[in-house]
Amino acid sequence: MIIKYDCTYFPGDRPCHFHKTEGVKCDNCTHYAVAEKRILIIKLDATGDVLRTTSVLHALKERYPSSEITWITRNAAVPIFKNNAYVNRTFAYESTETSALIAVEQFDLVYNFDASFSSAILASQSKGIAKFGYGLNERGDVFPLNAAAEEWFEMGAFDDVKKKNTRTYQDHMLAIAGITTQKKDIIITLSDSEKKFAADFALYRGLAGTNAKIGLNTGASDRWQYKMWTLDGFTAVIKMILAKTDSLVLLYGGPLEAKRNEELASIDPKRVINMGTSNTLREFFALTTLCDVFVTGDTLALHAATAMKKKVLAYFGPTSVAEIESYNGQITKIHSDLDCLCCYKMTCDFEPNCMNSITPEVMFNQILNILSSNR
Repeated sequence: MIIKYDCTYFPGDRPCHFHKTEGVKCDNCTHYAVAEKRILIIKLDATGDVLRTTSVLHALKERYPSSEITWITRNAAVPIFKNNAYVNRTFAYESTETSALIAVEQFDLVYNFDASFSSAILASQSKGIAKFGYGLNERGDVFPLNAAAEEWFEMGAFDDVKKKNTRTYQDHMLAIAGITTQKKDIIITLSDSEKKFAADFALYRGLAGTNAKIGLNTGASDRWQYKMWTLDGFTAVIKMILAKTDSLVLLYGGPLEAKRNEELASIDPKRVINMGTSNTLREFFALTTLCDVFVTGDTLALHAATAMKKKVLAYFGPTSVAEIESYNGQITKIHSDLDCLCCYKMTCDFEPNCMNSITPEVMFNQILNILSSNR
């Protein structure tokens, strides 16, 4: 009996989809396909960066339409790739399978978009005919594997170079990979059950009316002190929304924002809706579809809302405004006029600082502008 174990659709340990649905076997199957290119992508850190790096998949599939793509990331980011039609396999960095994969499999192309020690080890250990991004040499030094990766490497090493940058993250990653495309969308594909989860939530919380829904993502990662806007700022802008519009406010966040969001929801429990701070990553993605405008700092939520095609108002402090793709006006960016922006400092004792100098009035007026453009 013939078994075509090199077929893209054969998982090895069970029948393929076409055998189960059509009853075909390898010797009479018209779906047989062998990958033109076997591609390995390494992108571990951080979850938000992993999400926005999915934008390179469009260009890879345009260049190599019959390729098989394997992606290695950290366990926390693995759910990003559920239902992703571009990625054939996803492996968690923490899994023992991953080290075995690196030791055994041969790839045509290896892309490591992380200049971190852990990622560089994987890239250098992997069996790839051509490699792009960053590797590790015999001395244990991370270094660029190709000339196009040097600019991003320098930006990571020197703050002044980072501050002068005018190119988006997507353009830098595409340059590292040596590919181009006009399509740079971040990819999230919700399942029917995830869409139903959001619809059921909307029904339960009474969100089905015609009132505009303003999503406020009130937190950020705890890595940078001033990626997150102030509690006083959110309080003031919520009160402006309640007083001057008939909109609902939807509060988004994770476990770190639980107390903050409970306090903000208490301003008006009927019109300020706590969306929950213990949702799974995929549930969070689904819930972002319920708002008309999504307000957030430069964090995972920004990339999630962008992928879900929401109108986004993004505010910036210590991180780069220029790196964020605007997507033809989908994202509106605001920031203070302080000279120290894009400092990438973890903490700061400046007064005023980049967050408290963004006023509630500016935030509120920008929200109104976006709602008006939606209409």
